[in-house]
Amino acid sequence: MGIQPSKRMGNFTTSIFSELAQLKREQQRLGVEVIDLSVGSPDLPPPKFIMEELAKQVMNSEQYGYSLTGIGEFYEAVSTYYSRRHGVNIAAENEVALLMGSQDGLVHLPLFFTDSGDIVLAPDPGYTAYEAGINVASATLFPMPLREENQFLPCLEEIPEDIARKAKMMILNFPGNPVPTLGNKEFFEKVVAFAKKHQILVVHDFAYSELVFDHNHATSFLEVEGAKEIGIEINSLSKSFNLAGARIGYIVGNKEIINLIQRFKSNLDYGVFIPVQKAAVSALIDDRGFLEQNAKIYEKRRDILVNGFKELGWEIAASPATMFLWARIPDGWQSKEFAFELLSRSGVVVTPGNAFGKNGEGYVRIALVQNEEKLKLAIDKIKQSNILASIKDSK
Repeated sequence: MGIQPSKRMGNFTTSIFSELAQLKREQQRLGVEVIDLSVGSPDLPPPKFIMEELAKQVMNSEQYGYSLTGIGEFYEAVSTYYSRRHGVNIAAENEVALLMGSQDGLVHLPLFFTDSGDIVLAPDPGYTAYEAGINVASATLFPMPLREENQFLPCLEEIPEDIARKAKMMILNFPGNPVPTLGNKEFFEKVVAFAKKHQILVVHDFAYSELVFDHNHATSFLEVEGAKEIGIEINSLSKSFNLAGARIGYIVGNKEIINLIQRFKSNLDYGVFIPVQKAAVSALIDDRGFLEQNAKIYEKRRDILVNGFKELGWEIAASPATMFLWARIPDGWQSKEFAFELLSRSGVVVTPGNAFGKNGEGYVRIALVQNEEKLKLAIDKIKQSNILASIKDSK
């Protein structure tokens, strides 16, 4: 056939996750037990009370119509949740928009607010959906490097004045993926001042807000005075309540921006399945202590890997949040080379850091998505592979 793809398809290449999946299958065909620590998909189920609510609602024959913009109960539940967890007042009637998971919003937001050639400021390394959305809109990504010497926070002072003047949108992500750094009010206050000065829309991806360790608390961007004037925050129940496959999320913040999102979405889809919304309502109104319990599970997994790798001579910083470790690889390797060699020798799958941007080179992302026994086995398999010992010997 003579069908040709659009020019924008040139921006979409085969993802690193597809390459890793192929290598994983090859190892499995050879009889190798593969432990996949690459994809950030929760391996745990939602709490029982959510599944029970979902099951009950699914059996209601009146719940199968279009939900369109969403049900009022859901918007009220998001408002209640933000008040309880972050002390932020969200008006249910005009400061919340329903999403089919946060990815829905992250990929489509540049379409709402940018035109071809407009500049979007985004973290590097950053979640791959940011670049995908920017490419869909034919906008231009200007990377904000996340460096260890800056505590992996973007340095706003490094953004050239001419770029700042032209920028239409800034994407932030704290706690972050792939870099599990926490934001704080002092940093967000700088962001608000910067955004007001240059008339930039701030989009804060808050998907890992509930996976925070060591008795810390994730700061909502909207906790900062003036944030609602220039920004929105996007969240979902995928990671916090292990509802990744149910696809439900939301955007909160500036009501004019929310109105534009609602208008666009009314032309895009017909809303989230009502039983899923009802289940989300039960979770957001009263989590029954699940959020703290869930975070503790990931915190223990983090400690098992950090301590286990330390015994092997691989020093990795303990993540303060999320379901990831951001690990500097030993000298002498490139990220992709190390990840592929690790899979080949040990059967353990991790994601090379440069898959998230050029500033991810020299790191790998390790997902805490296996049970404790599997994580201990992963440590043992890496030890038996001798890959770290061989690096030491080569120095």
